[in-house]
Amino acid sequence: MPLPRIQRGELWRVDLGYLGKVRPVLVVSVPFLENERTLCIVVPHTNSLRDTRFEVSVQHPALSAGAFDVQQTAAVQAVKFIQRLGMLDAAQIRVIEHTLAQVLGLKLAQDS
Repeated sequence: MPLPRIQRGELWRVDLGYLGKVRPVLVVSVPFLENERTLCIVVPHTNSLRDTRFEVSVQHPALSAGAFDVQQTAAVQAVKFIQRLGMLDAAQIRVIEHTLAQVLGLKLAQDS
């Protein structure tokens, strides 16, 4: 079975394994090439909120109440992607990118 074409900014239902369960994620990595590992960097969506600075709540019809937990960013094999749920808009993605940069201690170009 061919691997799905996974794009940055897309929402997917993904099997995150025993501890992570099947849940929505946001893809934050660029698509992999033929000669690269079939991994995607994702930020999982959760309903178990802890009210931290690294939880980002966005509205989308495919998402229930909750937030993206940027501290749980992970690399996931493409074979674990189950169903495409849609795409976030550019403004929503920017908020998550900014939070990801905070977690990693990076400065984004517009922050300079």
